[in-house]
Amino acid sequence: MSRNLSVAVHRGALLHFLRDPGDGSDPGAYEYFADGLLVIASGRIVACGPASSLLATLPDSVPVTVHRDALLVPGFVDSHVHYPQTEVIGSSGRQLLDWLADHVFPVEARFGDPAHARDVAQVCIDELLRNGTTTALVFGTVHRASVEAFFAVAAERRLRMICGKVLMDRHCPETLRDSAESGDHDSRALLERWHRRERLHYAITPRFAATSSVAQLAAAGRLAAEFPDAYIHSHLAENHAEIAWIAELFPEARSYLDVYDRFGLLREGAIYAHCIHLDESDRRRMVSTGTGAAFCPTSNLFLGSGLFNLDVGDAFGLRYALATDVGAGTSFGMLQTMAAAYQVAQLQQQRLHPLRAFYLATLGGARLLGLDDRIGSFRSGREADFLVLDLAATPLIARRTASARTLAEQLMVLMTLGDDRAIRETFILGEPAKTRLPS
Repeated sequence: MSRNLSVAVHRGALLHFLRDPGDGSDPGAYEYFADGLLVIASGRIVACGPASSLLATLPDSVPVTVHRDALLVPGFVDSHVHYPQTEVIGSSGRQLLDWLADHVFPVEARFGDPAHARDVAQVCIDELLRNGTTTALVFGTVHRASVEAFFAVAAERRLRMICGKVLMDRHCPETLRDSAESGDHDSRALLERWHRRERLHYAITPRFAATSSVAQLAAAGRLAAEFPDAYIHSHLAENHAEIAWIAELFPEARSYLDVYDRFGLLREGAIYAHCIHLDESDRRRMVSTGTGAAFCPTSNLFLGSGLFNLDVGDAFGLRYALATDVGAGTSFGMLQTMAAAYQVAQLQQQRLHPLRAFYLATLGGARLLGLDDRIGSFRSGREADFLVLDLAATPLIARRTASARTLAEQLMVLMTLGDDRAIRETFILGEPAKTRLPS
């Protein structure tokens, strides 16, 4: 290493993934260093490895930050979250469609106010960072101002984030209704202003098929064709009543997924939340087009929507990662989301290995979003978004991690007993994450 290179060095236990660890039996799927060194320069990873060998490559003058009783991992990736629904998290609801009408639509109507949108964006991003999430795929509202606000806050904090304006021109309150023309106009303007600006990306975002007319879905498909590197973000097969409604609205379509397919909305970079109630043809079509799924366990349990079948998804080769789905989701924390995902698997006599849970929240999420060349691991050249997990965050966590015999046992303790208290610190591009900025 060059003696003239200015570096930041962090020492502690390090874990990152090279591929999906599956049932945990593949030791080559991850790298773990009980005493490791993470070397960072200009916001990027320079090296990751055992402290015993890397220390000798550094100038004596380089300071080393030592993290005791801690585990350093790449920043968490949330593959589906509604930032405006920060305002309704924890609201008791019935099933999906009633919950939208009772809780979500009333609060989303306020996001035409830029000051309100900015305030909630600040709170949402604070919560994400406090819980160790450094990248997320985010829903705005139908208002252009909602996306402008979120991107502005994310840019101030130098975050890699994806967001989009909701497209919704029917079956919704007038206060939340756009048109095929205005939705296309606003989406294009936001794409041109924000997509690939600094660390930001745009997602073409129909709320779900029921709330967009044929004209609007067709416009979204044309937009997707014109901007092939933009994301596509929506909902799919979450709830039985929702699926029945889609079938009534689109009788010509073979399935809910087929509605999106007919408008050119399946491809690499298209991420659909939930994907619980799919058939074999749907899963095969998602795989063949590179379309991904966001697995939202706390939301699916909270609304009683159903159980995402990990084993069936794996059998078809479906690409998926973890998501909080706030506000139906009950926590911004990826640790709590991992715990719920484990329980969803258990309810189906399946097993989610703790190594795989952490993979799905880090490199798995980055791969789903096509960002694994930039985030999600400690490979050289990756952006230095990472977090420090506190192995002694609470007396109980300290007691259990101290007695853990393996790394997998330690991770299991963190994901079952951990919450925001277990996130000792979050780093963005090698620097401590910024707290709320003044308006």
